[in-house]
Amino acid sequence: MQDATKPTRKEKFKVGIAGGSMTEVEYEIPASEPPVLPPNAELSVIGKRTPRLDGRLKVTGAARYTADVKLPGMLHGRVVGATVPHARIRSIDVSAAEKAPGVRAVYVHERLMGSAVVSDKTKELSSNYPIVRYAGQPIAAVAATTPQAAEDAAKLVKIDYEVLPFVVDADDARKPGAPLVFPAPADMAGTAGGGGGPAGVPQTGNVRGPVKGGMFGPPRGDVGKGFTEADVVVEGEFRTQVQTHCPLETHGVVADWKADGLTVYASTQGTSSVRDELAEVFGLPKTQVRVITEFMGGGFGAKFGAGNEGVLATHLSKKAGAPVKLMLDRRTEHLSAGNRPSSHQILRVGAKKDGSLTAIHLLNYGTAGVGTGAGAGGPAQNMYDCPAVMTEEADVFVNAGPAAAFRAPGHPQGCFALEQVIDEVAEKLNIDPLALRDKIDSNEARRTERRLGAERVGWSKRKAPGSDAGPVKRGLGVAQSVWYRFTDMDSSCEVRITRDGSVELLSGVQDIGGGIRTALAQVVAEELGLKASDITIRIGDTAFPNGPASGGSVTTNSITPAARNAAYLVKMQLAALVATDLGVPAADVLMRAGKVEAKTGGKSMTFRQAAKHLKTEQISSLATRSPNYSDGKRVFDKYGGVQFVEVSVDTETGVIHVDRVVAVHDCGRPINPLGVESQVNGGVLQGISYALYENRQLDRNTGLMVNPNLEQYKILGSKETPVIETIIIEEYRGRSSTDAGGIGEPATVPTAAAIANAVYNATGVRMREIPMTPARVLAALAAARKEGART
Repeated sequence: MQDATKPTRKEKFKVGIAGGSMTEVEYEIPASEPPVLPPNAELSVIGKRTPRLDGRLKVTGAARYTADVKLPGMLHGRVVGATVPHARIRSIDVSAAEKAPGVRAVYVHERLMGSAVVSDKTKELSSNYPIVRYAGQPIAAVAATTPQAAEDAAKLVKIDYEVLPFVVDADDARKPGAPLVFPAPADMAGTAGGGGGPAGVPQTGNVRGPVKGGMFGPPRGDVGKGFTEADVVVEGEFRTQVQTHCPLETHGVVADWKADGLTVYASTQGTSSVRDELAEVFGLPKTQVRVITEFMGGGFGAKFGAGNEGVLATHLSKKAGAPVKLMLDRRTEHLSAGNRPSSHQILRVGAKKDGSLTAIHLLNYGTAGVGTGAGAGGPAQNMYDCPAVMTEEADVFVNAGPAAAFRAPGHPQGCFALEQVIDEVAEKLNIDPLALRDKIDSNEARRTERRLGAERVGWSKRKAPGSDAGPVKRGLGVAQSVWYRFTDMDSSCEVRITRDGSVELLSGVQDIGGGIRTALAQVVAEELGLKASDITIRIGDTAFPNGPASGGSVTTNSITPAARNAAYLVKMQLAALVATDLGVPAADVLMRAGKVEAKTGGKSMTFRQAAKHLKTEQISSLATRSPNYSDGKRVFDKYGGVQFVEVSVDTETGVIHVDRVVAVHDCGRPINPLGVESQVNGGVLQGISYALYENRQLDRNTGLMVNPNLEQYKILGSKETPVIETIIIEEYRGRSSTDAGGIGEPATVPTAAAIANAVYNATGVRMREIPMTPARVLAALAAARKEGART
């Protein structure tokens, strides 16, 4: 709701899908905000395919990432991680490391899983021995003059462990008598590196929950009654694996502690989150902590906050009196930087003969290692119209690194199960899968997306399951996405115009690869009648106005309205300065195509000429994201997304190849369609990688990860990349001054499910576990042949 103490005005908006029927609504908006923005077809910069403004810097190597930062006298840090999955630490001897060549500082983590404090002077542990709960858990760190010296010294830190029983398999962890990861719920509270969770959740052994409902929606209706009323009931059991974070640039910082403050260069998705955590840990005012992210080599949800690496590097810098760079190596990234939790889902769906759903029930057990958050119920709760929905979800603790947010947390897992069961319901009722979704899905955007995607992919020519002759069988499948329009209200921009006609925008928001730097330039350029390349974008610095963190498809929705509002306010300042010369009121001054001109009368001047009217060197305006426009009836917005996949399945080798993907998505007003397509491509590719290849492997006997690299931990490569066709619809709702939304999450959500449905169409066999490896495909085909022979 808008602030009742501030003046407002009413504006009329045309809402709906561009190219379809539009309706008019009236919303109350702040009086200081700009007029309604026309559809993209009527704009000059917004909605136009614009190459990344920083593209040349990136491809030439000129862009400076955290790993590239070099400061005078800089040291190099190395983390010392636990070598066992579960143990008490009886002592830590750092004396040899301290004496090693080139070493300038050694620091032992003061807070090891909420237990003992280490004396910096003697390195003796208190009698309350700290507990290690997963291999790779950070214990100490070393700073030395070279990376090799730091690595060598780290190996000299001697840790005396009392090894404890452990469990790393989620199924084993659920069994009676399994080794306990946390002896009692009270032991989990506030633990460093994971653990804890909402109070009042029951725990039995290593299982926390199940919890009914979740953050994406409460239970609704009576599922028992719904199943009784159903004409068909389909039940399936599905499993998804743990997926680790593999950004090109690992987690890392350069920390520079000085008497007057702390400066940190961080590979982060949230500059302000790093600042806030370091200020709290080290007892500093936020004004004495500056965090800078010039360029960032990818982040998919795990790069929020300072992290262990940020805290350790800062301690080392403070102790050594020099800047310290600490970038995690790939092994440590796999072990301790976060992951997407696994899932073990039992899903039941009931439906009437006409396809209308009567009940959905999901029981899910997932592991987030020593952390919580293994839910997968969002799609079941929010995708389809159903009067009775119950989700029951439990976290299963194992001795492995804690999970972290990962591109649409819980939703790829949930969609993998839900979208296959919906296809099975359609088959039982002899209804086309798209026709069934038209019946049970009232989301207007997805309805349009299904139609457009079906036309593009040739859905009407889809064959019956397993009907191809020969060993290589082709199939076509579909699955849908749901995600949520979250907004970070603490999102601000300052726009400046200087007397020479130059324009710059400043915000603490960081570009993690999604292209917000270019989108912001487009928004400001559109408002001022300039080109995107005319705007200097200065972002990724907490010295600038606070920007949103980049995650959950939040950024574009949160920051572009603030950018447009700031540009509009500074435009009105400039208009007031030139209005007299143009012979019109300031309200009748237009800015377009590089000119400032009178709405009537024909007088004009270039933007640079107009800027010379400034009475000071520069003028500026600051704007912060205001609440969504509303008529008092608006409901919580969701994104859609529908993806069609064509696959080839070699039934002799079990190899699945994704040949083609048609991805149809909405994100409100697309600011930069080229950037949106890039994000969709990335989401699709990461989804394929999740569906077919990625899989953390833990040795049950040692508790260690056996593939903590990018050789045995397989991710999608160029040879596995399919043709991707992206269709972006323009969906206008009048939510803000830009009406723009994010697109980072939705394209990942349905990919694995669409592949599974396509594999079924190709082979007639359901794949209920990912990754869909050749061995699993062959096993499923053999089981189907055996079942067929038996019946």
